[in-house]
Amino acid sequence: MSGHANNGSERAKKNGEKAKDSEAIQKDIDSFSLLDGASSYYPAIQVELDHQRSIAADPTRTLDVRLEAFEDIRDSEIGDTNMARARNIEHEVGLRQIYLKFDGGNPTGTQKDRIAFIQAQDALRRGYDSITVATCGNYGVAVALAASVAGLKCIIYIPETYHTKRISEMEELGAIIKRVPGNYEDSVKYSVEMADKEDMYDANPGGRNTPIQLKGYAQIAFEIYDELRDAPYAVATPVSNGTTLAGIYRGFVSLYRRGKTSRIPRLVAGSSHGKNPIVQAFLKNRPKCEDLKPQAVKETEINEPLINWHSMDGDLALESIRASKGWAADATDREMLQFAKLIREKEGMNVLPASTAGLIALLEKHKTKQLPGDRYVVLLTGRKT
Repeated sequence: MSGHANNGSERAKKNGEKAKDSEAIQKDIDSFSLLDGASSYYPAIQVELDHQRSIAADPTRTLDVRLEAFEDIRDSEIGDTNMARARNIEHEVGLRQIYLKFDGGNPTGTQKDRIAFIQAQDALRRGYDSITVATCGNYGVAVALAASVAGLKCIIYIPETYHTKRISEMEELGAIIKRVPGNYEDSVKYSVEMADKEDMYDANPGGRNTPIQLKGYAQIAFEIYDELRDAPYAVATPVSNGTTLAGIYRGFVSLYRRGKTSRIPRLVAGSSHGKNPIVQAFLKNRPKCEDLKPQAVKETEINEPLINWHSMDGDLALESIRASKGWAADATDREMLQFAKLIREKEGMNVLPASTAGLIALLEKHKTKQLPGDRYVVLLTGRKT
């Protein structure tokens, strides 16, 4: 009887600790300003480029003229984002030469603009008049903006139960929003099917245009090289579908093969605790990513940009991590909030908590096995103050 009583007492104690932990996280959420997603610049495209924008979106112009105008806008507005050394955080964590690559400097606040614009340009070049994608937020805004610049009709599919403040941005940019039963993966499947049925350009991850998406994200590697003139020891990034990480790896492989860098950096992946197939496959030493149970993947205000029961480009990312001798690790909601606050307080940069997952994975390794004195790059998104 006493054993049952002790067990009950232990359960009550654990439940009490969980409740306190949840209250503390909610308190942090209430005080943090970026949980609804990244934010766009206003105007998203500089006013001085309005002339090129009117040309790119004008169907009466020749294709060559429209493409030239669109490329001018893309070259001016997308990428070349700020990378700064985080000296204060270095002192805090005991690791020197950490560089923060802030991709929140793109027009809609995330790295998604990179692939949205390169695909809109490809759609324009190939004669499409419409583009489609499934999204839970950030990617949809990026595609809507790129489509509006290119003069393309934009159809965005969103899970019917999902609510994001970024939907109004998509609609303001002229996108048509369609709700789909089920989760994000169901929306992707439906968007892909409609792309085939209605001859729309398919901008979804994991599809026929993945090589173009990888090319778009490879630009991040080129920008890091431009700043450092060599590859860092490691590049840490948050992962969801895995496309960003795989693209960065491809970029560094290209640089290395061309003799531009002395090495290929280790690719480090971070994602929500137990809720991403890429990280789980690495931690469990599986040869390939395996789908998680959809019902076990619970979304929160913090982890939403990271969670997936099926990572569309997961195997590409997993292969990149292993080929580069990198690693992957989980990050809890509490850790992501703490590191977002740390970056804001120490470096004056507002970032999405979810985007700190890569930094957390990097530093988890440093705790267990001291990393060498070298250079490290961390990819972050959000909006800078």
